[in-house]
Amino acid sequence: MPNVEEIDGARAQEYALLATLLSRSPDSVLLSCLADLRDDASPIGVAHGAVREAAVRVNEERAAQEYFALFAGLGEGSLLPYSSHYLAGTLYGCPLARLREALQGFGIEIAPERSEPEDHAAILCEVMAGLAAGSISVPAGAEREFFQEHLSSWIRRFFFDLEHAEAADFYSAVGLLGRTFVDVEAEAFSRPA
Repeated sequence: MPNVEEIDGARAQEYALLATLLSRSPDSVLLSCLADLRDDASPIGVAHGAVREAAVRVNEERAAQEYFALFAGLGEGSLLPYSSHYLAGTLYGCPLARLREALQGFGIEIAPERSEPEDHAAILCEVMAGLAAGSISVPAGAEREFFQEHLSSWIRRFFFDLEHAEAADFYSAVGLLGRTFVDVEAEAFSRPA
């Protein structure tokens, strides 16, 4: 049976992958790596298989076009991957202010070259990767609290929307992976410590 460090390492890798795929479209190197993902019969394994199959059938240019249509375009099919949008129906809302306060409490500052507000799904996945890996030092229980306060109430809906977005092909599999992984995380964090 895997130990806590192995589990946290695997969790950090899932969050880091999601952060990468939500912050930019995959290049040919990343698509090649994703085409080698292993799967199994577990929910996460099935989602890995879907990502692998999607990576095999897409190329870098098509993935970039899809990413633009989903996240950068202004069309009807575009998604707003921000907690403020999902929780307050606006951008730069109260959820972002609360998140900034929490990040400041952890001593986290977003790099000045980052153009997205901190409540972007990619940034939140990046923070969770750091928390899971232990590279962001926080008191015991802070990771669970951060997930419950800043992700659990909305990010599953975002991944569901991504999975079912009309413009999504490759990113539909990313949505499936994100939704499945967040479900596992939410279940684990709901258990007593």
